[in-house]
Amino acid sequence: MEDETLTRVRLQGGRYEGLYSGPAAPEIEAVHAGQVVARAEVAVEAAQPGRWRVALDLPATLIGEGVHVVTLRAVASGAVLDRITLMAGAPLDEDIRADLALLRDELEMLKRAFRRHCVETGAR
Repeated sequence: MEDETLTRVRLQGGRYEGLYSGPAAPEIEAVHAGQVVARAEVAVEAAQPGRWRVALDLPATLIGEGVHVVTLRAVASGAVLDRITLMAGAPLDEDIRADLALLRDELEMLKRAFRRHCVETGAR
């Protein structure tokens, strides 16, 4: 059996678009928190035999506080073909700002250590 692959082309305005290659036309479903939330539309890619265009509209109910992962999987094989991660909300903003501040502090520390090393070893 040939491998199944789904290559993301774009994700814009809540619409996922991709290109599937595999042994036969796929049935693809989007799963979030163990529930099927959408099914993909599949169309033959005329320019490339053995490939199909995949389109899926993500429901607005997926947008909310925190991190949400939507898994795209083949119905027949159960293979996970792609994952979409949605992140939103004030708590997330605070986490990202704290991580960024930590990274900046660590970068400054590394710069000082590198400069000290250069002075001590006579490197320019």
